[in-house]
Amino acid sequence: MRSFENIAALSTAPLASGVGVIRISGESPLQIAEKMFKCKTPVKDFEPYKMYVGTIEGDGLNDFGMCVYFKSPRSYTGEDMVEFHCHGGVAITRAILSKIFSLGARSAERGEFTKRAFLNGKLSLSSCEGLIDMINAESTVLAKSGLYLYREKLLGKIKNAQDELKNVLAKISANIDYPEEGIEQSETDEIKERIIAVRQNLQTIADTYKSGSKIKSGVKVVIAGKPNAGKSSILNALLNEDKAIVTSVAGTTRDVVEGSIDINGVKFDFFDTAGIRETEDPVEKIGVRRSLSTLNSADLVLFIIDSETGITEEDEQIKKSIPQSVPVICVANKADLKDFSGSDISVSALNGDDIESLKKLIFDNAGLDELALAGDALTEERHYHAIKKSIGYLGNVLDVLGVLPLDILTVDIEKAWSALGEISGETCVEEVISEIFSKFCVGK
Repeated sequence: MRSFENIAALSTAPLASGVGVIRISGESPLQIAEKMFKCKTPVKDFEPYKMYVGTIEGDGLNDFGMCVYFKSPRSYTGEDMVEFHCHGGVAITRAILSKIFSLGARSAERGEFTKRAFLNGKLSLSSCEGLIDMINAESTVLAKSGLYLYREKLLGKIKNAQDELKNVLAKISANIDYPEEGIEQSETDEIKERIIAVRQNLQTIADTYKSGSKIKSGVKVVIAGKPNAGKSSILNALLNEDKAIVTSVAGTTRDVVEGSIDINGVKFDFFDTAGIRETEDPVEKIGVRRSLSTLNSADLVLFIIDSETGITEEDEQIKKSIPQSVPVICVANKADLKDFSGSDISVSALNGDDIESLKKLIFDNAGLDELALAGDALTEERHYHAIKKSIGYLGNVLDVLGVLPLDILTVDIEKAWSALGEISGETCVEEVISEIFSKFCVGK
């Protein structure tokens, strides 16, 4: 384990609260605690992982709280650590931190505690990413996905693939070291089967990203239709708030209006677009262009029609602008005024009739598989690209296996292994590592 200079930070929110937790980690946090924590048991005699009650001396004021010592390597960072548990007042935590800094510690950078855990082998890089996903999660399923990474479940699968590639490399290396023994066709076939199996397993993981990426970023649902069909009213009804301005004047919505809700533990982002039509109004023209652009990036489209008019020629033209690859739910609004049977669902945004049924229909058509909903899908774009790179290198090997000498194939097999190492952090560049930890708060 490596120890670095002492760092300190408030690990709880910098707000008035019942309890504040201040964390110190590094080469000598216990020495700092000795100079500012007073209790019946001398700090130097503290038993690790046990809470002690006493007085915490801050800069200009004292507080009555608790102190705990975590001994290296059995700590979060892998270094010696101390935590003060004090009252959560802003002035109190500020005074205690000021005292700690005066005794030689410096303020921790964003994610520095977790980065030290990574550098000391306590966490893999993917586990760190799972941790920040859990902290930042806005939905239950994303929190589950973060836990999947944090508990190294993805890493376990990646390590299995890397181990198998190592075994293949060892078999090829043995042939290179003892060329007089040659290599049997059966051994070549075995190498091929192993590489095919690894590649298929990696592809299975990569295939979960399409659904998993929606869990990570939210399912993008675009509300489209002609002016005055009730798109903004539908948005407001789904969000249960007056997010978009609603009037009887066609073309009221000039720009994309956004809002988010949680449906069955998944975040759904809704985009109410300007009514799509031919117009001479320069501002409305910009809104229509943005509407068409938003449609191209949609995961799902709610195509809103007016129950009173049914599907008109104008509606048909608008529907043609929706990419064929995007699933569409045809929603007939204003069902309180007239029934219409030519849609997937009829609702009344005004009265809230069947809005809950619409939410269920949205969830069912979002393209979320059971693996993603259980939190076991690939959610990080970085991981997806690393796996796809590895799959590509293994494809290169299979293309020339049996044609080129086996020792030449080791280059792409090693590249495939190295690409997977980017997920754990074994082969990841410093710039990427720094970018990941910059997403953390200071106290983590």
